[in-house]
Amino acid sequence: MNNTIVVQDTSQIVSALGSELKQLEGKTILISGGAGFLGSYFLNVAEYLNNSVFRRPCTTICIDNYITGSRNNLTRPTASKYIIYIQHDVSKRLNIRRKLDFIIHAAGIASPIYYKKFPLEAIDVNTQGTKNLLELGNKNNLKSFLYFSSSEIYGDPDPRYIPTPESYRGNVSSIGPRACYDESKRLGEALSINYFHVYKVPVKIVRPFNIYGPGMKPTDYRVIPTFVHNALINKPLPVHDKGKQTRTYCYISDAITELFKVLLSGVNGEVYNIGNDYPEITTLDLANKIRKICNNKVRIKLIPYPNSYPTDVPQRRCPDLSKIKQELKYHPKVSLHLGLLRTMKWYKETYE
Repeated sequence: MNNTIVVQDTSQIVSALGSELKQLEGKTILISGGAGFLGSYFLNVAEYLNNSVFRRPCTTICIDNYITGSRNNLTRPTASKYIIYIQHDVSKRLNIRRKLDFIIHAAGIASPIYYKKFPLEAIDVNTQGTKNLLELGNKNNLKSFLYFSSSEIYGDPDPRYIPTPESYRGNVSSIGPRACYDESKRLGEALSINYFHVYKVPVKIVRPFNIYGPGMKPTDYRVIPTFVHNALINKPLPVHDKGKQTRTYCYISDAITELFKVLLSGVNGEVYNIGNDYPEITTLDLANKIRKICNNKVRIKLIPYPNSYPTDVPQRRCPDLSKIKQELKYHPKVSLHLGLLRTMKWYKETYE
């Protein structure tokens, strides 16, 4: 964690959470998918706390099979004696002998390009991987278990349910081109909630919506890293179809703060949307916003979806954040404009 922006974002996360983080002091945390975009920030927070806040360090066990994560993740800590890296596929049996206090199940194949390429692996990590970690949680007297579901479980929401609340049951196809991801995440939720009811595992479920920021690889094939990367090398911004599909985007420091809020203060057996509820913006307008940041020096090019991209794309996606705002008292703070500026600055400094 040697980049200025990542250090600043990590400091902001710690500052926003304050005394809640004391629950992690001297504890052991297991995080699956720790080499990924979101997972690396959990490691950064743990390292920051150990270096600057805690008297008794917390230990973090990072498990990843590196199918999409990277051993050389550019935002995770480079060396720490309190972070243990284990290469392992969580859909296979896990043997962890150390006593665990927290489990964060963030492993998954979230990019549509990659889960189309690895559909069975995507199903395995969201189902058998979830079950393996829940079994591990059941053997330990956990303080909290955080399961990463996805906003994809809502499918293409009925316009009457946008912004989409946690109570919305979804509009998805069990045999559609995205089913390997959508439906396995839904089963992961069912497993999690039943381990809570049957075994009292202190599960909280989160559904992230379009999180972005420093650490996303240019080869992630999602919209913001693709636009930012192309803008910085003066290539056209590729807008699929007519660019009318809408999303809201949440900057990484806000998202990680929300995730820690749920882990440490959320209600067991409950589901929380994670993201930003403003602005809901079309893909074409997003491209124009990035173009303006670059002083209109890049072009926008409308293109069809490539064959490698799963069809059945949701037309609108925007979370109802009433629950996390009311229960956990957190509101996203970073505007889309500022978040894009910070992301572009990180790409410039990192990839030159």
